[in-house]
Amino acid sequence: MSDTYLSHAITATNDAGAAYDANAKYLLADKQVLAWILKYAVSEFFDMDIPAIISCIEDTIEIGSKPVDPGLSGTGRVSGTATEDHIPGEGLIFFDIRFSAYLMNKEIKFLINVEAQKSSAPAKLGYHLENRILFYLSRMVSAQKQTEFFHSDFDSLKRVRSIWICMDGDADGDAIEEIGLSRKSVFGKKSESRGMDLMKAVIISIRKEKNVKTSQNVLTAMLETLFAQTTAEEKKRVLSKNYGMTMTAEITSRNLNECDSN
Repeated sequence: MSDTYLSHAITATNDAGAAYDANAKYLLADKQVLAWILKYAVSEFFDMDIPAIISCIEDTIEIGSKPVDPGLSGTGRVSGTATEDHIPGEGLIFFDIRFSAYLMNKEIKFLINVEAQKSSAPAKLGYHLENRILFYLSRMVSAQKQTEFFHSDFDSLKRVRSIWICMDGDADGDAIEEIGLSRKSVFGKKSESRGMDLMKAVIISIRKEKNVKTSQNVLTAMLETLFAQTTAEEKKRVLSKNYGMTMTAEITSRNLNECDSN
């Protein structure tokens, strides 16, 4: 019986502080955790169960600027490459976590970015987080030229989702917000809306205070457990009992094809 990547990650990061930037990235990069985030933050995955969503996540998860170790069967991190994004004239940026997910027998591809944010306060950041989010979304779209599509084939743009987990919420600050495109007719006949689902951001706020009641939202409750200031053993127990997360590799080998039929 072997521990899953998530179990190892919880043990390794817990004493050093799970919410510390580098540690948060490695906890969030677990496929089980990412599947929960997709289910409750990306509407297209909502009707799927967690094991099926795991099977839809591509076997390359990029974390920071470091390569990723092989994961365990059905769960965990898998081999990845650097997440730097350099476009001539636009500078170099690093994404915390990047990966792709597929639906409809890989006919629909999502480019996903997950960011761990210790503070969302403009006074600490020196800017408003929403502006950075819009910049990241724009880069995720513009960077697709010559990778996801060529020449003027703009209809081949893939959907992008940038998910920001902010860990500085007050006692009543657990929340999920969505930022997306909208279309409004200012004059004349209204046209058919296309591309409104191309780019969306989701801001997930979890609370930093100790001893708060369990969040009424299942995703924020899970994330608050993941980053709670408690023992690794207790964290694993709650994640396993309340959220069905696998802590040993013994039961992770499954043949799941739901993402091919949704």
